[in-house]
Amino acid sequence: MIDPMRRVLLVSTMMLFAAAVLMTGPGSAQSVAVQVTLPGTNTPRPAAFATNTPVPPTATPTATFTPSLTPTATFTPSNTPTPSETPTNTPSPTPTPIGPISYPEGVNTLTGLPFPDEASMNRRNLIVKISNYPPVVRPQYSVNLADVVYEVEAEGGVTRFAAIFRSNMPEHVGSVRSARLSDLELIEMYNALLAYSGTSEPIQRLILRSPYVYQFFSPLKGDNCEEAGFCRFPQEGKAFEHTLYLDTTQLYALADQRNVSTGYPARGFAFNETADQGGATANDIFIDWYGQTDARWQYDAESGHYIRWTDSKPHIDANDGEQLWADNLVIIQVPHERRPDLFAPGVNYESLEIQLWGQGPAVLVRDGKWYQGFWKRECNNTDVTVTPTIEAEPAATPEIQRDCYSRPGTALQLMYGNNQPMMMKPGRTWVSVVRGFGDVVLSEQAADMEATIAYLEANASPTPTATPEGGPTATPFPD
Repeated sequence: MIDPMRRVLLVSTMMLFAAAVLMTGPGSAQSVAVQVTLPGTNTPRPAAFATNTPVPPTATPTATFTPSLTPTATFTPSNTPTPSETPTNTPSPTPTPIGPISYPEGVNTLTGLPFPDEASMNRRNLIVKISNYPPVVRPQYSVNLADVVYEVEAEGGVTRFAAIFRSNMPEHVGSVRSARLSDLELIEMYNALLAYSGTSEPIQRLILRSPYVYQFFSPLKGDNCEEAGFCRFPQEGKAFEHTLYLDTTQLYALADQRNVSTGYPARGFAFNETADQGGATANDIFIDWYGQTDARWQYDAESGHYIRWTDSKPHIDANDGEQLWADNLVIIQVPHERRPDLFAPGVNYESLEIQLWGQGPAVLVRDGKWYQGFWKRECNNTDVTVTPTIEAEPAATPEIQRDCYSRPGTALQLMYGNNQPMMMKPGRTWVSVVRGFGDVVLSEQAADMEATIAYLEANASPTPTATPEGGPTATPFPD
């Protein structure tokens, strides 16, 4: 639970934030059609090894990036713009043909860039669930080849990645972990396939009763190494649940056989090479999930990318050896609700209902600037759907009313208060889903990460970081 004083501060901050966004009005910005491909964005990089062939111990990634002490306030940037600060020049885009509803032929709706080839244009969006905790799972493989990544709390401040692939088809992705309740939203939003390792019985029941059941792929459904590309690679120092990897080329081949790999678009993002006017400088973005997981992104002006640190260490992609990077950072505040009604009484685990429908506050970060607005998932109807409980048979399942429902492919939109789209940079996007902006720090001055790393190495301790009192705690969960 959040203590009363923090709750008051958080509510006050968000009221100021919402008021500032609603006062946002239009300005001007030039529309530039995207005709070029950003270096490296759409070029598939070779996987480290073929997924179907277990690698010898020498090819196994070592736990180079081990957990360490949580950075102290000494290394927190002092110049911190807060969401209540409205940029002097009100950002406003001009109309562009690249999203959020209409896209030029041959342009990927996930990136605003031309598809690298006809095969990528014809295949379906693929979401792969990738572990991010405990630290031993890092570095992960092929995250830098995803077009869009959602980082979502799994439970207790522990985050997990939902990486969406379309432009690239890597042969080694992972480690692959389990599905959560929020994945039922993402698969509809992006009209996608979903690859996951397993899940709890209540969530699996929801999956099996979903209209998208044939778009789910998992060893839990009988999809194996030989046909679907889900293969285990035992590694010293890693528990069994952290050893599953996916060959997306095999999964796509299986999806073709099952006739579920049509290349549907996912509309919502709007792109322009020219950034919106205004904005505030953002060279350093720090997000903390209750002391369990954190992410720091810093702007690299030379590449135009934001690059990532986790636990104050460079967060590396084991496939290409580079730090995780993105062209756009999107931070959205979304209600997180407990759903104990889906689980049997007395179980020590459950799944958060992360309500990715309706709208809420959002921040877009690109090209060294941040802009404030709203995220929105467009409502197309108000039909009632059925959510089963573990005790009830399908026919006896109670009906649960939701505020809105969306058609498949109606994905996340970013809007200003005047209902104009926020223009993203054509390229790769990282979406961080948070409970509140109180745990997000946007800074003009970049933290000195070399000094931070040196300090942590000099004061390293094997004692793990404890969850702050009053915050959520990680609970056991199947897979």
